[in-house]
Amino acid sequence: MRLLLFCLLFVVTFAQVRAQPKPTARQLAWQQLETTAFLHFTVNTFTDKEWGDGTESPAIFNPTKLDARQWIKALKDGGFKMAILTAKHHDGFCLWPSKLTEHSVKNSPYKGGKGDVVREVAEACREYGLKFGVYLSPWDRHEPRYGTADYNDYYKGQLRELLTNYGRIDEVWFDGAKGENAKNMSYDFAGYWAMVRKLQPQAVMFSDAGPDIRWVGNESGNAGETCWSTIDTTGLAPGKADAAYLNRGDANGPVWIPAETDVSIRPGWFYHATEDSKVRTPANLVKLYYESVGRNSLLLLNIPPNREGLLAESDVASIRNFRRILNETFRKNLVVKTSRLTDGKLSTFVDVEAGKPLEIQLLGEQLIDRIAIQENIENGQQIINGQVEYWDGRTWQPLKTFTTVGYKRLIRFPEVRTAKLRLLIKQAKGPVQLAEVGAYKAATGEN
Repeated sequence: MRLLLFCLLFVVTFAQVRAQPKPTARQLAWQQLETTAFLHFTVNTFTDKEWGDGTESPAIFNPTKLDARQWIKALKDGGFKMAILTAKHHDGFCLWPSKLTEHSVKNSPYKGGKGDVVREVAEACREYGLKFGVYLSPWDRHEPRYGTADYNDYYKGQLRELLTNYGRIDEVWFDGAKGENAKNMSYDFAGYWAMVRKLQPQAVMFSDAGPDIRWVGNESGNAGETCWSTIDTTGLAPGKADAAYLNRGDANGPVWIPAETDVSIRPGWFYHATEDSKVRTPANLVKLYYESVGRNSLLLLNIPPNREGLLAESDVASIRNFRRILNETFRKNLVVKTSRLTDGKLSTFVDVEAGKPLEIQLLGEQLIDRIAIQENIENGQQIINGQVEYWDGRTWQPLKTFTTVGYKRLIRFPEVRTAKLRLLIKQAKGPVQLAEVGAYKAATGEN
């Protein structure tokens, strides 16, 4: 009888482990990008608005010095791995010469109506080795068919143009934002998503609650202190979601939809000259990195081109120094090298039992104030909470507690001098596969 009960318990436990939600290959590749960039650019740049109303004349769009290579080189130097362009914002103006509307660059002064900003950015991304993504707003304040069933066909036609004419696309952004007085419109998101899957199967898709990645619930740049990659999508839809729920995720969520933390380097999403003195500092951007990437999310930072069609030097300098600080901080892992915990691979790991401390040796006595922990999320997210201790030469001292880990948890604390650390996973949903551990000293200028 005891043997039967043990076998039943084993079968149930094994089934629970196997049932844990796991990322798809596209989600796993996306999360490891860590930092990507938004490029908000349209007629709003020239009207000094955040949301256009759709009545803007294409004649106002004339970025006389537009240089997509300058944009993408700056992003490359800032360590960003993908650029996502607002191909069409809520105003309905298209940055490519769409055959489906006259409200586009083809009727603007830009390059005599022969310009195609989407193509220029896509080509610059290929030149500099960045991935390329597109934002296509479902809400369209210009198109007369908006609010009718015919609009879904119009939107799919525009989506098809973007997905078939510009090479590989790695992310498609479906914004759920819509004004309170907007026409009632039932979007065919299932149809939109099916088209992306067919034409660009490697691309991840963003909306408030998936299908691949979700909104983090705010535009301040902060993932939840507790942030699960799993959620329950029941009752959720683009434009209809609980921000607090999306921010923290759900330990018992049945689907893997990790959070993307979108935030702008300026107060607004589009360029405004009055905000030139309000660009986030490198130190502030580093803080955002810790509160997004360091909390199991991805940082999507908006850097908007100006009216000339260039990224402002203040913005360029800030992202360049942001990356310099991160590179300096994480240049050298002060943990003794091992074959599985310091090789930079999620697929190699150490099995860690909850409640059993793991001792971590440093490269002699070191001054540290940063710790990085990563799970092998290829097999799911398991850690609920834990703590880190350090050896003061005589006894173990508490250093920091933490909650979820997932792809990456970055832990900051006042500097201590020690030769070894002890990691204790207090609670976990299932078997923990610890993939990476690092100890670091923050660069000058980080704080």
